[in-house]
Amino acid sequence: MKKLMLIIVLGMYGCTLPQMLKMATQQKLTVVPNPLEAHKDTVQFDFSATLPVNMMKKGTIYTLNSFYKYGDKELALPGIVFKGDDYSVSQTPPQVTKTLSFPYQPEHKIGTLEIEGVAQKGTKTKTTPRLQVATGVITTSKLVQKSYYVAFAPHGYNNQEEIIPVVIPDFSFDQGSSVLKKAEVKSPKGEQLDAFIASKNITRSVTIVGTHSPEGRERINNKLSEERAQAIEKFYRSTMKKYDYAKVADSINFVLKPIVDDWSGFKVALGGYEGITAEQKSELLDVVNGEGTFVEQEKQLEKLPSYKKIYKEIYPGLRSAKTEILTIKKKKSDDEIFNLSKLISQGNASADTLSLEELLYGATLTPVLEEKIAIYQAATNKATNWEAHNNLGATYLQQAINNPSGSSDLIDKASAQFELAAKIRNTSEVNANLATIALMQGNPYKASSLASKALNGANNDVSRGVNGVKGSSEIYMAKYQEAVNSETSAKNTDLNLFNKGLAQILTKDYENASSSFNEAVSLNSNLAVAYYGLAIVAARTDKADEVVSNLTKAVSENPDLKQMALSDLEFSKYSATDAFKNALK
Repeated sequence: MKKLMLIIVLGMYGCTLPQMLKMATQQKLTVVPNPLEAHKDTVQFDFSATLPVNMMKKGTIYTLNSFYKYGDKELALPGIVFKGDDYSVSQTPPQVTKTLSFPYQPEHKIGTLEIEGVAQKGTKTKTTPRLQVATGVITTSKLVQKSYYVAFAPHGYNNQEEIIPVVIPDFSFDQGSSVLKKAEVKSPKGEQLDAFIASKNITRSVTIVGTHSPEGRERINNKLSEERAQAIEKFYRSTMKKYDYAKVADSINFVLKPIVDDWSGFKVALGGYEGITAEQKSELLDVVNGEGTFVEQEKQLEKLPSYKKIYKEIYPGLRSAKTEILTIKKKKSDDEIFNLSKLISQGNASADTLSLEELLYGATLTPVLEEKIAIYQAATNKATNWEAHNNLGATYLQQAINNPSGSSDLIDKASAQFELAAKIRNTSEVNANLATIALMQGNPYKASSLASKALNGANNDVSRGVNGVKGSSEIYMAKYQEAVNSETSAKNTDLNLFNKGLAQILTKDYENASSSFNEAVSLNSNLAVAYYGLAIVAARTDKADEVVSNLTKAVSENPDLKQMALSDLEFSKYSATDAFKNALK
């Protein structure tokens, strides 16, 4: 009896599994995206399976195993499991969707995703033939170009013409007089003006302000203030003649400003005067700020107890002429600064020969990076200064970008200088340079973080430069819309515009992607990868002629792109056409 029962059970198993496999031919398997796509360093896809109603019986299990096969190797991926006990009484088709992924390697680009079904009941299993459900991996995101930015700190030196004021202390005049006294001419202020004129400084203008004291006798002559200003002009001109200014004197603009009926000078003098009480000062100010004409106000002052003191001790100082000269600041020429910078860097001149700002500026006057480094090193020795350390590091960084094969040692040198700069002041420029180093070292996450830090408080140049680094990093991180935003705010370089177009492809914004690639080639007609990008846009928008024409340009500029295009699933729709094959011959 037991033997008979065992035969019946085995018979049931044997009948159920073939029936499951037969019904499995009606299963619906979907992979999205198809072909597979690489983003960041991962291939990720959604695998959906729908089984026929009544396929699953109580006590059965159906597993869909997935494999990515490439060359003679394959990757086994997690499966989807259906349990018959969950579906045996259901009239709804069993359906499961699962997200699967595997780390991307270049050898995975050409391959197939295969699925096999395994029906199981008890210890018995039967397996379906493998089905190919997706092909290869699209690697368009891997076209991202590393965009670097080197941020130099401002040198702080103004090499443009600079006008500075020179103020000569007031020349005093006797009451009611506009005669410049010999004592005033021989005084320190007279000697200062004489010495200034003797040095033949380049002078733009001389402004002379003549004033008078408020008392009635001063008011009799309304021209007294102007005549005092004229007296200083006369002295100035005679001194220029003494020092043989010749025609140079004609280029100097004399501006005479007579001050009449104005209490401003009196108020200033009163504010610093300590010969009377605060109450008395208040009384005086009430008068001059009150009603009446200037003469009427002065008459009211004469009635106050404090008048005699101010007449004796404040009024004389108001009988004066003030001289302000606008002259051109003396500066070394660019050639002088550069030559002195080189001598300092070589140890053949004292570091004190130039100011720190002049030394930092001197480094900008040569395109030779080795000379820049020597000058910036001299600047770091001259003073503890973040700009000097940053700019020395930036020059090492530029050398590393120019010479990728020998970049490791240069990056180490640059990093050391940026660390020193950051200890003094952690600025946008320093963080921008560290972001570039992180991207060069293959760490886009760190690069993006440092770039964001650099943008905080950055000036326009740094913002536009570091946004290119940030956008490039964000494409590596598969943050494509963020990359579009960053590249939109970045400097318009060929690589930034290419990366912008690439990010737009990856967000399926094909019209704007095309515009960005065309802008890139307008800046650099030899940028092969931009033509390749245009070919991808054309393929995705079904423009066969543009696929061919742009691939022709791309491989003409860079023949290495030929093999890439031949295996690129972006062009699978066109790869069998003669036009496509001819473009890649």
